[in-house]
Amino acid sequence: MSRTTGYSDISARRALSVLVERWIASISVGLDRLQPPEATILIGTALIVGIGAGFGAILFRWLINFFTTLAFDQSQRVFGSFGHYYVILIPAIGGMIVGPLVYYFAREAKGHGVPEVMEAVALRGGRIRPVVVVIKALASSICIGTGGSAGREGPIVQIGSALGSTIGQALRMSEDRVRMLVACGAGGGIAATFNAPVAGVLFALEIILGEFTVRNFSAVVVASVTASVIARIFLGNTPAFAVPPYAMKSPWELLFYVILGFLAAPVGVAFIKLLYGLEDVFDALDLPEYVKPAIGGLGVGILGFFAPQIFGVGYETIEAVLRNEIVLTTALALLVAKVLATSLTLGSGGSGGVFAPSLFMGAMLGGTFGALVHWLFPAITATPGAYGLVGMAAVFAAGARAPITAIIILFEMTGDYRIILPLMLSTVIATLLAQHLEHESIYTMKLTRRGIRLWYGRDIDIMQGITVAEVMTSNPDTVSADMTISELADAFARTHHHGFPVLDKDGKLYGIVTLQDFERATTAHPSSDLKVRDICTREIIVAYPDEPVWVVLKRMGVRDIGRLPVVARDDPKRLLGMVRRGDIIRAYNIAISRRLELQHRMDRLRLGNVTGTQFVETEVTPSSPAAGRQIRELSLPYECVIVSVRRGRGLIIPHGDTVLQPGDRVTALVDTKYVDRVKHLLSGNATGPAKD
Repeated sequence: MSRTTGYSDISARRALSVLVERWIASISVGLDRLQPPEATILIGTALIVGIGAGFGAILFRWLINFFTTLAFDQSQRVFGSFGHYYVILIPAIGGMIVGPLVYYFAREAKGHGVPEVMEAVALRGGRIRPVVVVIKALASSICIGTGGSAGREGPIVQIGSALGSTIGQALRMSEDRVRMLVACGAGGGIAATFNAPVAGVLFALEIILGEFTVRNFSAVVVASVTASVIARIFLGNTPAFAVPPYAMKSPWELLFYVILGFLAAPVGVAFIKLLYGLEDVFDALDLPEYVKPAIGGLGVGILGFFAPQIFGVGYETIEAVLRNEIVLTTALALLVAKVLATSLTLGSGGSGGVFAPSLFMGAMLGGTFGALVHWLFPAITATPGAYGLVGMAAVFAAGARAPITAIIILFEMTGDYRIILPLMLSTVIATLLAQHLEHESIYTMKLTRRGIRLWYGRDIDIMQGITVAEVMTSNPDTVSADMTISELADAFARTHHHGFPVLDKDGKLYGIVTLQDFERATTAHPSSDLKVRDICTREIIVAYPDEPVWVVLKRMGVRDIGRLPVVARDDPKRLLGMVRRGDIIRAYNIAISRRLELQHRMDRLRLGNVTGTQFVETEVTPSSPAAGRQIRELSLPYECVIVSVRRGRGLIIPHGDTVLQPGDRVTALVDTKYVDRVKHLLSGNATGPAKD
């Protein structure tokens, strides 16, 4: 391409962008002048988002089919000399494309997408960058089309949500309305992808917004119905899965569905643990971020060579289980392979959803369990396909903690009501047990690891990120169980404490004694020779060092307790410390500082993305060229601004005459071209100054 042609393309794109911005601005101005009723704006914008989500789902499915054909059919001609082994390379090649695409253009498109939407709704007023629509569609379709083990619902949720957010921002709507349009996009995406408008509504309200209101419900219904109608026009009005009709053969069969619910919970939790465990493994690799999806893709390719059913979305294999066409051992092997393949795909940085893989795992689990119980009790049990159907909802609910969505979406996707009783029973049991085994869902776990905790879709109690170990008093004052009452009185007077942990002769926790215990004992027996063991409380409530402070605070509040001993989980008699109400106040201050730091980092990241700059944090070392010199004396690039200098516990707003000292933590805003040069000047540890 010639230089002139390149400039003309850029000019054309800019002209188109300006034209679109002016058109949207004119609509916004027109709405401001006309002042239409709120209900009209509500329905109108939801309708637009629904249309966009419907066509977005159609385009996304077309892209997946296109890249699948290109990767597995057309590429066979190129890699024909490898024989069937060529399938090992296809997911790795897809990862080589997806990695740089996500890394350089929209890092929000990494992973399964729903947590990013939840974070935008809770913390950023629903604001999502418009570029996410394009990059997420391309990255996910390439990842899935080249064999990545992921689903299409997460991407379409993020695509629809980004579309709704873009429309809301362009029309200069309030944060509340932008969040509502994000939910409309998510609901419309689910409705169009699975031909399940009711499930789309529930998914948006249960997972994305986390709240049910008439206003939000109305808007999401409009968007979901619109998107579903558009999808049905172009893709047909058929359920996502064509399955035979199933029904219970005996009331006794409910017992087996209860067992299935208990089995589904650990499978869902294991998926969460393995997914984020492999994400930690890939994060620890000392390799560029954009290379890691190719490594994960290679692992998926090796698995797919032996079990090609794990490639892509896997709906055909799910239908085979529901039609009783897969035997017990095959279903069990595919369950294990799918958990590992999906964790490799998404943990390494690939792009795709977790909904379809969860359904796949549930179908394999249910099919395996159903084949076993039908072989043992053929007279009172349905065929394995019925258990596969129920297992799909149970495993998804165990992972996502969305039982209502799981029940409704399976009902809509199959169109069969007769299996609803065991479906509800297994799903609820799986959800409750999974909640006990792992508090976080597959969606909220990603946010929790960033220090963001949600409750009903909103960022909550900042103290959830602070553990007891961080604020407890280590090596607390203690008293012996054999101490006399008079010695205890001296201890209270000397320390001014209102309670002590009581230790036995072996140094193990025996109980706790409070000032109230002492006063009651001396009132009832003024001249008694009682010892501490006679008046202390033996049945005590304790705290553990890894617990969040808010859990302990709630435990203290129920019983109106002012202090709790902290003990080891593996040895409840080993005292580690004490947590008191004063420690709770200190925990709150720590939590506020962390939240402000998190918000500061997010703001800096967004600023860097917009301006092409980067914040650099580095420490001035004794050998640094900047040590002992004024800022004005340094040969800093013109495109560099020293923002702050942290010295000890103090924060300095720097000026030209500020002298930098060894140990100073310097924060600078730098053009990305000069990052290495600035690091070299400030710390002396970089490889060398960058060239101008």
